Amino acid sequence: MATTLPAAFQHPYTIDPRFSKSVAYFSMEFAVDQALKTYSGGLGFLAGSHMKSAFDLKQNLIGIGMLWKQGYYDQVRMPDNSMGVLFREKIYSFLQDTGEYFTINIFGRPVWVRAYYLDPKHFNTAPMFFLTTDVDGNDEQSRSISYRLYDNDPTLKVAQCMVLGLGGAKLLDEIDYSPEVYHFNEAHALSGAFHLYQQLGKSKEALRERLIFTTHTPEEAGNEKHNIHFLDNLSFFGGLTLDEVRELTGIHEDVFNHSLAALRMARRANGVSKLHGEVARKMWGSYPGICDITHVTNAQNYRYWADTQLAETYRHKDAAAMAVRKRAMKQPLLNIIADQAGKLFDPTVLTIVWARRFAAYKRPDLLLHDEERFMRLLNNPNYPIQVIWAGKPYPFDEGAKQNFNKLHYRSHLHPNMAVLTGYELALSKALKDGADVWLNTPVVPREASGTSGMTAAMNGAINLSTNDGWICEFAKPGGNSFIVPEADPQATADIRDAHDRNGLYDLLEQQILPMYYDRPNDWQALVSQSMTDVLAYFTAERMATEYYERVYA
Repeated sequence: MATTLPAAFQHPYTIDPRFSKSVAYFSMEFAVDQALKTYSGGLGFLAGSHMKSAFDLKQNLIGIGMLWKQGYYDQVRMPDNSMGVLFREKIYSFLQDTGEYFTINIFGRPVWVRAYYLDPKHFNTAPMFFLTTDVDGNDEQSRSISYRLYDNDPTLKVAQCMVLGLGGAKLLDEIDYSPEVYHFNEAHALSGAFHLYQQLGKSKEALRERLIFTTHTPEEAGNEKHNIHFLDNLSFFGGLTLDEVRELTGIHEDVFNHSLAALRMARRANGVSKLHGEVARKMWGSYPGICDITHVTNAQNYRYWADTQLAETYRHKDAAAMAVRKRAMKQPLLNIIADQAGKLFDPTVLTIVWARRFAAYKRPDLLLHDEERFMRLLNNPNYPIQVIWAGKPYPFDEGAKQNFNKLHYRSHLHPNMAVLTGYELALSKALKDGADVWLNTPVVPREASGTSGMTAAMNGAINLSTNDGWICEFAKPGGNSFIVPEADPQATADIRDAHDRNGLYDLLEQQILPMYYDRPNDWQALVSQSMTDVLAYFTAERMATEYYERVYA
């Protein structure tokens, strides 16, 4: 099998010799542009930035993902202003049909898969392929596999993983391409390892040599487990017998842990921050037969995310011009707020933003747990603030949606509080541009990395965060950010939350607000130092380089 891509799909640049090893990067979601809705949140933002930085660095890497007919979902308002979930067909004329049309076995029968190609010229990415089962020749169940990202039907969700893994691996066979590295960004593509194992003559050593695994979360929901017979009935193992699967993965019980299997079949694995690497080694270290787990801290693509005019004023060390530009960057966000919420926010007022996936451990409503201090914060005439929330709950997580709605209904009581819908790339960029303070409130140590604060810092926002994920490697408390000291790890949830909430309020009331309003020169120096420190290490060019030097090597 060839080790170079067919002419129609080759990289539009001469490969840098430092990055000549060929890599196929499998991910369930990619966020490369607002126009292509194939992502839900942080995993997609990260994978999209990786594809852009692979392009910038001229790396020999391609992306393989899924073409979601209805995306993740469109976040809308219902007539009563509660959050609505809209599944709407997406059509992309800029994707080109590769002509590759093949079957994989799912549900015990052949399912047709078609591959589309995203030309690097459209969004400045590495070459990318997107797979769909919404094609002629499939029945409705088979078509629906690629309708919705992270479907709530367990059978369909596993089938989606099979299209990504088995389908992605078979696509490479179909185009006669044999990359040196198969990089699974999370365990969604795991079924592809069983296909590759057979292609390599059922050699465990040959499989290990090719396979790299990135784990993104210590969360239970992010580490899939299924009954092994359920998976076998779906043909998840690509035709291997269960005895062969058990021998290959070392999993002899009926509960099949996808992440554990990946750790046993891969040559190397990585967490996505220094802290997460430590958590992952502790989490998996008692299991025999796993590969080494290192870490590569997540990062974001500077070219895509950073405001060019602010970057220019920063390079010239012109603090006054930076402040003027930052104020101008707020206006597009304020226009969105006026449009969605009917509120006219002030660009001179300190603007706090909480925006990311709505998950319970991220605690979006933490500030509201102390009614007295929340009201005092919102109504302080000497130090006015504006607070904005945005983010998408999982569409079938009723608790998260209720939390989102609770914040929205509460915002009606305050002219300086807003909750926005439509949290996708474009809104995320506007929020980063418009924020003065980027609020991050996860329970320590449950945030593997998080990257939203990086792109906020690139655009002149200051991070206010609990000490979790990437921030542990970045923060110089009071020097480039504000960090809540860690709570006692043995504390109950109520005591921990109160500790973190009080820490946030203390920092806002005693340090952040006085500095912003009374000592603007100090604030601007803080912004400059934050930008310096985020650019020193937290750009995706560093991340994409580290994968080649420390993981693929």
